Amino acid sequence: MDSSSGGGGGSGAPSEPPSTTTTNSPTVTVTTVQPEGSSPPPPAPPSRYESQKRRDWNTFLQYLQNHKPPLTLARCSGAHVIEFLKYLDQFGKTKVHVSGCPYFGHPNPPAPCACPLKQAWGSLDALIGRLRAAYEENGGRPESNPFGAKAVRIYLREVREGQAKARGIPYEKKKRKRSTVTVSAVSSSGGGNDDSGGGNGGAGDNTVVGGGTTATDTANVSTATTTV
Repeated sequence: MDSSSGGGGGSGAPSEPPSTTTTNSPTVTVTTVQPEGSSPPPPAPPSRYESQKRRDWNTFLQYLQNHKPPLTLARCSGAHVIEFLKYLDQFGKTKVHVSGCPYFGHPNPPAPCACPLKQAWGSLDALIGRLRAAYEENGGRPESNPFGAKAVRIYLREVREGQAKARGIPYEKKKRKRSTVTVSAVSSSGGGNDDSGGGNGGAGDNTVVGGGTTATDTANVSTATTTV
């Protein structure tokens, strides 16, 4: 009895094999959920300058189509641009006194007169600048740009001078302010030997006569840099 009991105790229940645990790394998926009803931000609207430039360009193209005979952009010249500017005078709002008007040259006439209304020079000058840029942005070549023609520049200068006399309001160009570094450098370059002083003296004369052109300013800066 005891031995059988002992044998039974020795055999007992079979032991279970050790369990193997497999651990898988969790996959994290991040999903960005936009709020319901939201949409991507709209593109920024064009600037005021870009909008005006587009309107001016469309107006000029329409003018070419209505021209007698019709004109293509490829055949457009500086003379056609001047015709366009004169055409716009009928929509002007600036009183330009004729030479026989008693208020000719009067900046503030005390009474109305029958002188015509025209486009102000400043408006025409800004218009040409926008059309010149629009022409090249639409595939035109800079060397054939009719808005940059010499005849157009001469016409604008004549309009400026004529309106200045008729309205008694002179148009003065804004003078460029030279930096202190450039002025001191030019002054110090005059203190060199006689040859370099004479060269700088000539550049100085050109500056006074020309009103400080870009070419003169560049020459002064180059001389100052060489001296230093």
